[in-house]
Amino acid sequence: MKKTLYLKFILAYLIFGVFGFITVTIFVPPMTNNTLLKDKADTLYSEATLIANTYASGLYSSNTSLETVKLQIDALSVYMKSDIRVINPSGRVVLDTTMPLNLDEAVYIDDFNPIVISGSYYIVDDFFGTYDSDVLTVMAPITSNYMIKGYVTIHTPIYDINSTANTILNICYITLAILFVLSFIILLFFNQLVYRPLRKITFGAEQYAQENYHYEIQTDSRDEMGYLAASLNYMAGTIAGQEDDQKKFVANVSHDFRSPLTSIRGFLEAMIDGTIPPEMHEKYLNTVLNETDRLTKLTNSLLTLNNLNTSGMMLDLSNFDINQVIRDLAASFEGSCRSKNLSIALSLTGEEMIVRADSERIKQVLYNLVDNAIKFSSPDSEIKIETTLRKNKLFISVKDSGIGIPKDDLGLIWNRFYKSDSSRGKDKRGTGLGLSIVKEIINAHNENINVISTEGEGSEFIFSLPIIEEDEL
Repeated sequence: MKKTLYLKFILAYLIFGVFGFITVTIFVPPMTNNTLLKDKADTLYSEATLIANTYASGLYSSNTSLETVKLQIDALSVYMKSDIRVINPSGRVVLDTTMPLNLDEAVYIDDFNPIVISGSYYIVDDFFGTYDSDVLTVMAPITSNYMIKGYVTIHTPIYDINSTANTILNICYITLAILFVLSFIILLFFNQLVYRPLRKITFGAEQYAQENYHYEIQTDSRDEMGYLAASLNYMAGTIAGQEDDQKKFVANVSHDFRSPLTSIRGFLEAMIDGTIPPEMHEKYLNTVLNETDRLTKLTNSLLTLNNLNTSGMMLDLSNFDINQVIRDLAASFEGSCRSKNLSIALSLTGEEMIVRADSERIKQVLYNLVDNAIKFSSPDSEIKIETTLRKNKLFISVKDSGIGIPKDDLGLIWNRFYKSDSSRGKDKRGTGLGLSIVKEIINAHNENINVISTEGEGSEFIFSLPIIEEDEL
C-alpha cells in the first residue's frame, strides 16, 4: 500500500489515542492516589497534633474532664468525617468517637505498638485489626513534662480517597476523549485544507512529468498551497509556451532554409536540362548566388544566437569612441542608401564620446538597426542617427521614415523569426533574427532598448550605453 502523508497522519492520530489512553490508565491513578493520600494525611495530622496539644493534653494534666474532651472530638469527628481516638501507650482506648463514653469497661487494642508508624506520620492498614478494611491513620503523641502520655489517632476510610481519585480519573478520561475529538477535527481540517490541495498539486506535477503542460491545477486556497499551485501553473504555462516557441522556431528555420534551397535546386535543374538557355545562365547563377548569400546570412545569425545563449554572452568590454563607430557605420551603408536615394543624418553629442561596452557587439547592434531602417524606409527619405547624453548614460537613436510597425506587433518584434505582415513583402531576404540578436546583446550589457513606432510614419529604436568620464580614462 502506498504510504501517503494522510495515512501517516491517521497513524499518528491513532498512536496518539492509544498512548494517551495507556498513559492515563497506567500512570494517572497511582499518581492521583498518592497525591490525594498525602494531602489528606497532611490535613489529618495537623488536626491530630492540634487535638494532642489542646484537648487531649488537658486530660493528663487534670485540667479537662473526659466528658468535655469527648464532646469536642465528637464534633470534630463529624466535621472531618473521620474517627478520632485517644489511646494510652499500653493500648487502652481512653476516648473513641465511634463508641459512647464508658468508664466502667476498659477497651484495649491488641498488639498496639506505636512504633509501626515510625519514620512517617501516617499508615494505611486495618490498624491492628480494628477495622474490616484499610483506613488512613495518622498518629500524634500527647506529651506532658517531656513524656509521652498517649496518642491521638485519626482514621478515615480509604475508599473516600479512592472515590475522589476515580472522579479525577474520570475527568482525565473525559479530557482525553475531548482532546481526541478535537484532534480528529484538526485532522479533518488538515485533510480539507492541506491534503486535498496537496494531492491536486502532486497529480499536476505528475502530469507535467508526462509533458502534459496544458494541465491546470485547480485550487481555491489563498495560502501557501494556492501560491504553490499558481507557481506550478505558471511554470507549466511557461514551459508550454517554450515548447510552442520551439516548434515555431523549427518551422521557421525549415521554411527559411527550404525556400532558397528549392529555388537553387529549381534553377540548377532548369540549367542542366536546358530549360534555361546557356545565354541566361549568368543571370540565374547570380540569383542562385543571392540565395546562397541568404542561406549564409541565416546560418550566421543562428550561430550568433546560439553562441549568445550557450556562452551566456561573454563580452569583451573596452573603452571606445561610439561617435567614430557611428560615422564609420554610416559610411559603410552609402551604397545601400544610394540605390533607394536615402540619406543618413548624424546628430552626435560632442566630437568624441567614450563608452564602455563590447565594441564588436555594439557595431552589430547598430548594423542590424540601420540595415532594418534602410529596408523599410520609403525612397527619398532620411534615416537619422542621434546620441543624447543624460547623466552617466548615452542614449543612441536610429530613426527612419518608413512603413512603421503595427501596434499589435510592437511586443513581438524581438521574437526570433518574427516578421510582421506589413514587412514580409518588403523584407525578401530578412531572417527575422536581427532584432532578437540586438535584444540579446543590449540585455547582456545590462542596458535597455525600446522602440517607438507609428504605422505609416516610421520607427525609432533607442538603446543606452554607459559613458566613461574623463577622470576615469
